[in-house]
Amino acid sequence: MNKRIRLKDVAEKAGVAVNTASTILNRRPNSWASKDTEARVFQAAKELGYRPSKTARALRSGRYHTIGLLIQDLTNPFFSTLADELESAVEERGYDLLVENCRSSLVREKHLFADLDDLEVDGSVLWLSDNEVFRKELAEMAEGRHPVVVLGNGIPEKAYPVDAVFSDFTQGLSDAVDALCSLGHKRFAFVSALAEGQADGNRPRLFQEMLAARGVPAANIDVLRTGHTVESACETFAAFLRQRPDERPTALLAMNDLSAIGAMRAAIEAGLSIPADLSVVGVDDVPLSSYLPITLSSIRQRYKKITRAAANLLISRIEAAEGLSLPPRQEVFATVYTPRESVGPTKG
Repeated sequence: MNKRIRLKDVAEKAGVAVNTASTILNRRPNSWASKDTEARVFQAAKELGYRPSKTARALRSGRYHTIGLLIQDLTNPFFSTLADELESAVEERGYDLLVENCRSSLVREKHLFADLDDLEVDGSVLWLSDNEVFRKELAEMAEGRHPVVVLGNGIPEKAYPVDAVFSDFTQGLSDAVDALCSLGHKRFAFVSALAEGQADGNRPRLFQEMLAARGVPAANIDVLRTGHTVESACETFAAFLRQRPDERPTALLAMNDLSAIGAMRAAIEAGLSIPADLSVVGVDDVPLSSYLPITLSSIRQRYKKITRAAANLLISRIEAAEGLSLPPRQEVFATVYTPRESVGPTKG
């Protein structure tokens, strides 16, 4: 095991007192050291590979300069892309990012949420499976002045007691439904990909309401519930196609791009052609969507806008003057329908 390099080691190598080395490395304004001494201390730290303890630094400054991110599933490229964008956004402001992965487990999510206060972070960005389930706990965080920003899909009827950034699917979903209906589609499926015990949310209902407004009866819409993995979506849609060979949909919209990709694979293995036999639309518009053998039409979430807004809201609250109480703030970004090769007109 490598020995941890301490501040004392740096001071000894540079030939200065520990207090002097600490003052220089932390760039405190009260340093009386000469430029040569400062250069010697920084060079010693570099040669020894010294990294200051975040805990010790926090005791001195009151901050860890680290943001926590709680997300649902790192294997889903939507969340890995979101984490990457947020990391870039907070790094620009001098903060590191610590990622906590729920692995699409509600049990693990509750465990990680309960342990947020134990993390060495200054504040947290949370993408929870259902913000409403944690409303009471979020209110307690706000009262305890634990800086937090919640992310999610859809605008809540009642604002949350903490800062929030949401994607509004109304525009993107409406444009996708218009495109599918204009291409002659009359039978639809919605693949609702969920963790065990997770509620559907408002997207299936929005989809059904929009189709009803365009004259598509409920009998022509199948809602398929599946697990959160691409394999689960593939198996669920394959089983559906076997059960309904003569009444299959000509258009499918999935809750996320992973489940859309799984459904595409099931359709192809069943001998269907995309988009001639089945048009497919995903949600999130992960980078992979543009590079599939059949590029995937998708409803894009605004990754950069969401993560930059979250970073700005959280860091502004962290760095607010002592005693300043900011009211909860909310930002909403519209989604954008992005058509690609997976959507086309019906045969009939």
